[in-house]
Amino acid sequence: MADARLQRIDEYRYRIPRDQTVGMRTDVVVFASAPLIEQIRKDQSLVQAMNVATLPGIVGPSLAMPDIHQGYGFPIGGVAAIDAEQGVVSPGGVGFDINCGVRLVRTNLSESAVRPRLRELIDHIFREVPCGAGSQGRIHIKRNELDNVLRKGARWMVENGYGDVRDTQFAEAGGALDGALPDKVSDRAKERGAPQLGTLGSGNHFLEVQYVDEVHDGPAANTMGIRQGQVLVLIHSGSRGLGHQVCTDYVALMNQVMPKYKITLPDRQLACAPACSEEGKAYLGAMAAAANFAWANRQAIMHFLRDAFRRVFGGDIWLDLVYDVCHNIAKHETHSVAGRKCEVLVHRKGATRAFPPGHRETPAEYRTIGQPVFVPGSMGTASWVLVGRQGAMEETFGSVCHGAGRLMSRTAVRKGKDARQEQRKLEERGIIVRAESRDGILEELPEAYKNVDEVIEVVHKAGLAQKVARLRPMGVIKG
Repeated sequence: MADARLQRIDEYRYRIPRDQTVGMRTDVVVFASAPLIEQIRKDQSLVQAMNVATLPGIVGPSLAMPDIHQGYGFPIGGVAAIDAEQGVVSPGGVGFDINCGVRLVRTNLSESAVRPRLRELIDHIFREVPCGAGSQGRIHIKRNELDNVLRKGARWMVENGYGDVRDTQFAEAGGALDGALPDKVSDRAKERGAPQLGTLGSGNHFLEVQYVDEVHDGPAANTMGIRQGQVLVLIHSGSRGLGHQVCTDYVALMNQVMPKYKITLPDRQLACAPACSEEGKAYLGAMAAAANFAWANRQAIMHFLRDAFRRVFGGDIWLDLVYDVCHNIAKHETHSVAGRKCEVLVHRKGATRAFPPGHRETPAEYRTIGQPVFVPGSMGTASWVLVGRQGAMEETFGSVCHGAGRLMSRTAVRKGKDARQEQRKLEERGIIVRAESRDGILEELPEAYKNVDEVIEVVHKAGLAQKVARLRPMGVIKG
């Protein structure tokens, strides 16, 4: 159905026109190249983007990034802006891993200095940062302390000795969203999350030691303190079991209350409620709390990462936060729509904020270059550093892709593969991988993902973001 309606706008844009017969309130706009479109057609993500276009209060098109693939209700790589007063909020538009995001850390080490001791470093990191589905962290907090974490996010970690003030200054939203309501987070969610601070988790989460392979924008790279051959670390984790439970709880609640608000949708996974309703406000408060937990989690991981580096390379080693940006979130923002300013609730599901130069929500040090954007590829390919551009504000509510985008299911990519053999193949290419489980390696093999360079080319050429640097993996920690 979606395939037949897909129209090419130009080399990097496609459209599915609004169709009222299926309840669409707006168009779908897809950012992709011709080869990527052929890959995107293979799953139900375009149908899901059409379903998103049926949400009450949607403003502007339902947007699909070049890494789009099928998700829960919303496609992963989907963006939707919904009127903050008259529209709805949908937990599926944020996802189960609330504020899954990435944090880029720069070091004062070069690839040549790290390479001889890389295995030792990866072993230390693997011991310091627990990973895997049931992993438990080294930070033990009481119930009342957890509520403070949910309110303060990364700031709570810094106040309690897990980092320094600069770390919060270079995180999106300062490492904590306002409006968090810990009392709207269920006891079950808190039970799941309390032991998990400072843990990576499983699935596509990772910690990757990388080096700068190419610099494409020297001034922007210099502003971020990035140089050719430098060792950086990318941390990808989220809100763990706490965020998953928050989404589970509120999808169930909103499915119950939709009849009360006379909302009908083509997919129950899009379950929603008016953003200004009691249920909508409760979800947004719980979501903010889970997002703050995720920022606290990545801050804790960074603290233990610093310990691992210092044990291997000594006390003169420093690790500074470049920036931390989230992928799964719904945020109140002001955007221009059809020439007028609108207050909207931007749902970014597997999508990254990419504000242009001069935006007040970007740290002052980066306002001349635009907000940093980090796009992981896969553990065998590359990751990218970008900066946001004005085109993103004009076309995508300040959003771009968040990764390469999955091409194969976890089951399909595991089939017929041996984890040790795949690990050896990566080591032959200079990439050391440590994982908690066999599946942690097999499910995230490079062939499971689209070509990240091609994905980046789309957002770069479409004017949504600009290339700054390409990073290559050296060592990878997986769940």
